[in-house]
Amino acid sequence: MDSSITKRLPNISLGVLQYRDVTVSDSPKMLQGRINLFVENLRLENELARLTEIPGIREWRACLKQAGTDPSRYRPSAEALLRRLLQGNPFFWVNSAVDVNNFFSVLHALPLGIYDAAQIEGDVSFRLGTADDRYEGLNGREVSMENKPLLADGLGAFGSPIVDSKRTCVTEQSRDLLHVIFFHDQFDSAKQDEILGSVGRMFTEINGGELVHSGIVSAQEG
Repeated sequence: MDSSITKRLPNISLGVLQYRDVTVSDSPKMLQGRINLFVENLRLENELARLTEIPGIREWRACLKQAGTDPSRYRPSAEALLRRLLQGNPFFWVNSAVDVNNFFSVLHALPLGIYDAAQIEGDVSFRLGTADDRYEGLNGREVSMENKPLLADGLGAFGSPIVDSKRTCVTEQSRDLLHVIFFHDQFDSAKQDEILGSVGRMFTEINGGELVHSGIVSAQEG
């Protein structure tokens, strides 16, 4: 973690998982059924008008404000996913890796990112974006990453709690993956470990492969 981010967000943590030799495909019917049932219950228990009061959404909006970004203009990715579902839109199916990622994002109201490790060059850092940081997002738009928390490698920024880049997106050809959970400061270490464990187990159950690393990186550790 870079000091540019820890100065603004001193209690932020990342859950980091690495998978090897996974098989990405269409999501199996079992996963689709589980997610669709979850979405039905989500709509019964939550109102769109109160979306920003959901624990997790509220905290990540506050994190973005602390970082220097307007969360009403650049929403945390979990909020964007939940907003779409509470508006009555169907779950947006992509593939078995991305679908598991997005399921856990709406389940815990946390931004998560899944990345093709083969497209990542060198070491990965978590830092605050500068005026030079920009990339083509998964939504097809060029996104300015200035004053936004982001993941970067030797080639530049590629991911964030807002929107990820096309460069490192996961496809059915992807085999080795990096999975990142963006924790806000209201999750204690026990809860972080619990979520990290459940994500790793379900991901490998659905996508196969091997979980080769799982751990928490905190601002205090650097």
